[in-house]
This record gives sequence, C-alpha cells and structure tokens, in this order.
Amino acid sequence: MRSMLKDAGILLLITLCSGLILGFVYQITKEPIAQAEEAAAKAAYNEVFNAAHDFEELDMPALEDDSWKASWEEAGFGGTDIDKVLAAKDKDGSLLGYVLTVTSHEGYGGDITFTMGIWNDGKLNGISILDISETAGLGMKAEDVLKPQFADKNVTSFAYTKTGAVSEDQIDAISGATITTNAVTTAVNGGLYYFQTQLGGSGNETE
Repeated sequence: MRSMLKDAGILLLITLCSGLILGFVYQITKEPIAQAEEAAAKAAYNEVFNAAHDFEELDMPALEDDSWKASWEEAGFGGTDIDKVLAAKDKDGSLLGYVLTVTSHEGYGGDITFTMGIWNDGKLNGISILDISETAGLGMKAEDVLKPQFADKNVTSFAYTKTGAVSEDQIDAISGATITTNAVTTAVNGGLYYFQTQLGGSGNETE
C-alpha cells in the first residue's frame, strides 16, 4: 500500500511539473507566435492590395443575422466562412476597396484559408493563400496553378473548367485535384458575394 501511494505521489509530481513546464513554454512562445501570425497576415494584405497605405478592420454584423446565414447557405456558401473584413485605404484615408480573409472547409485535406483584395469597382486584385494542407503534387499546386488565375479579374463569380478557360470568369482546374479547385473557387465566389451584398457592391463605397 505504501509503495502504491509513493508511486502515485511520484506520478502526481511528474504531472504537475510537466504542466508547469508546458505553461511556462506557452507563455514564452505565445507572443512571438502571435507576432509572426500578424506579420504573415499583414504581408498577405499587402500582397492582395499593395496600393493601400493602411487597413482598418470592420465589423461584420451580417454574419450574426439568421436571414443572412440562410441566404448565404442558399447561395451555396455553407462550407465557406468570412473570417475578417478590412477596409483598404490610401494615405489620405480614402476607401480604395476591401481585403477579406476567407476560409473554405471543403478542401480535400482540410481547411483552406486565404486573403482576397477587391477594389471598389469590383475588380479582384487576387488571392494570397495563408493556410493549406492539400495532397502534395496535386491540391498543393493551388499556389502555382489557381492563385495566378484570380488576379486582375472583374467578374461577379468564377467557374472552374477541366477543358481550358476561354473567358475571364473561368478557372482552369488543377489536374487530379477537382476538390481543391472547387473549394478555392467557391470560397472566392463567397468573398465576392459578401462584397456585392454587404460592402456596397461594384462601384459603391461603404465606410
């Protein structure tokens, strides 16, 4: 009995020490990690809207509205989240457009998160992928194959094709990675839909 209590005490002491060490390590590393994530996000904002001098995060009340959620899902974006919306402004504070952070939950390997920059007139600057875990050699080609195709396009929505894009609103699918292509294309369309319905749409400014 005494031996069992001794072993239990040793185990408890090890557990407590491990917890304290983990907590200490977390406190030390959480700030550098947060700073690195913030730096990566700012780089992504600048990539998709390099004409902007400043970015201001906006509230997104529509996302809490039940009727909006219903219309969002009815439009086919139930697997997409708008995580953040920022106003892109010039050095005088005038609104140039918006930067959206969007996450698709429909990737083959999990969530795909990216930023997208949209001018007031609806022109899409492009996208910058923040997080993706697709299949190596297939879905991971999204950075090289899909990303460039969204740059400098002014369309209301995109559709992917397996036979070669012939118009501005068509995206060439990644060979062998239709799920990834669909996830990214749908999520970009979700961002455009949010811009069109909540941010004034093409040609209209919303402060």
